Amino acid sequence: VLQIVKESQQQHGLRHGDFQRYRGYCSRRLRRLRKTLNFKMGNRHKFTGKKVTEEILSDNRYLLLILMDAERAWSYAMQLKQEANTEPRKRFHLLSRLRKAVKHAEELERLCESNRVDAKTKLEAQAYMAYLTGMLRFEHQEWKAAMEAFNKCKTIYEKLANAFTEEQAVLYNQRVEEISPNIRYCAYNIGDQSAMNELMQMRLRSGGTEGLLAEKLEALITQTRAKQAATMSEVEWRGRTVPVKIDKVRIFLLGLADNEAAIAQAENEETKERLFESLLSECRDAIQAVREELKPDQKQREHSLENDSGKVSNIQYLHSYLTYIKLSTAIRRNESMAKSLQKALLQQQRSDEDGKRSPRPQDLIRLYDIILQNLAELTQLPGLEEDKNFQKEIGLKTLVYKAYRCFFIAQSYVLVKKWSEALVLYERVLKYAREVQSGAGAHRNSLKELPDVQDLITQVNAEKYSLQAAAILDANDPHETESPAQVKDGKPLSERFETFCLDPSLVSKQVSLVHFPPGFQPIPCKPLFFDLALNHVAFPPLEDKVEQKAKSGLTGYIKGIFGFKS
Repeated sequence: VLQIVKESQQQHGLRHGDFQRYRGYCSRRLRRLRKTLNFKMGNRHKFTGKKVTEEILSDNRYLLLILMDAERAWSYAMQLKQEANTEPRKRFHLLSRLRKAVKHAEELERLCESNRVDAKTKLEAQAYMAYLTGMLRFEHQEWKAAMEAFNKCKTIYEKLANAFTEEQAVLYNQRVEEISPNIRYCAYNIGDQSAMNELMQMRLRSGGTEGLLAEKLEALITQTRAKQAATMSEVEWRGRTVPVKIDKVRIFLLGLADNEAAIAQAENEETKERLFESLLSECRDAIQAVREELKPDQKQREHSLENDSGKVSNIQYLHSYLTYIKLSTAIRRNESMAKSLQKALLQQQRSDEDGKRSPRPQDLIRLYDIILQNLAELTQLPGLEEDKNFQKEIGLKTLVYKAYRCFFIAQSYVLVKKWSEALVLYERVLKYAREVQSGAGAHRNSLKELPDVQDLITQVNAEKYSLQAAAILDANDPHETESPAQVKDGKPLSERFETFCLDPSLVSKQVSLVHFPPGFQPIPCKPLFFDLALNHVAFPPLEDKVEQKAKSGLTGYIKGIFGFKS
């Protein structure tokens, strides 16, 4: 049962949380099963209800009919649960569909008690029934009944996991992990206070919550912190105590230590990244709440600045404190990403892997640029301009990150064989590192969390010698192969048959064989004849050869009759 359900869910929408698509799949599969089994509910004109009984269980597809009915009702309930966030009235329909799913699950469990069904399917049907019952009781907030149903489901799946191979047990163990937070939540609502700590640890380990428990657990954590926030009235930062009157800010500051502890205990980089994003999101919400309080207090704050000779108001100082937390968290997140990229870069140098995009020094340069930008914003926080220790501390941190930024810029120049530029940048790295060492003094405690500059100095010295050797070899190599661009000089293949060179472009899609379209070439044109001699030719007289025309009139007529000619 569980395998069929999980495969169907993963292939038809639930991998992306699309319950509507999965519900449509269940409806289509039900229609196909009824048509194949000739188990139709009447015709298009009249409905005739039919029930699956033990007598007709000759095919296991009859059990699939009941299972798909339950899955369709459950998926519709989960779809309505998503929509109920904006339309609370849909919660009544949600409960109705869950009851329908439980009814179909009860029918499936009853049919599986037949002798034709094996023991494994019977146990899975009981666990499936207990799971849906627990979800229904959970929505009704009947915590004791819900916990009993979830415990029964958990027990059955644990027994099944122990009875089969490891590959088959993975599916059962995943379902046990899904329902464990629900059991602890029910226990907390019944009165077990220790369950709250376990729920917090579950949430922090996973970097967030998903599924049925997500909204309830977030609301519970907020409610618990709100109770603690009622006793919190002030916060101290850099020798100044500031009253905290905004509830959202109190809740954030109370959860700050828990979030930072969870980040420190994160098992992998993906979980740590999710926790950083969650903390930054909560911090931005708290800052927005303070900004809303700052707007009506603008005139009073300006008056306070004039009277106190530059001392900012309490609400402004609280805003600076929250901004400091946000920027510091962003710096730590980017530093964590930089460390993971450095590890990947080191592994790439040891073993070149093809197939996926490998990290480059340019990726690290971008991260250090963002860190330096955040540090520059820290120095401009209102209320800290005159704090010399703070400014000195930020200045030292800036030098550390500038040194690492210069180091990776030099690394990128080494890759393109720009030896002189890389050597100058390595010298700049050593300069920054020595400034940090000489100016650390009383600020060594604040620099403990930063990368060690002594390790950087050692690495730069080694890289310098390696770079100088590579530059000498590169300059003295007479047989250095010219790059394809230098060899062919942009000429197509048809013009350089006599010159051999390795040209990778010949096997690419943009190979240059001939100039196309060909260029224009001069050709002789058709001559034009002009008859200029005609104007200078003297033709012979032709009067004697031309017959004169006879005179007209009466005289000529008479002369013509008598044969007189002129």
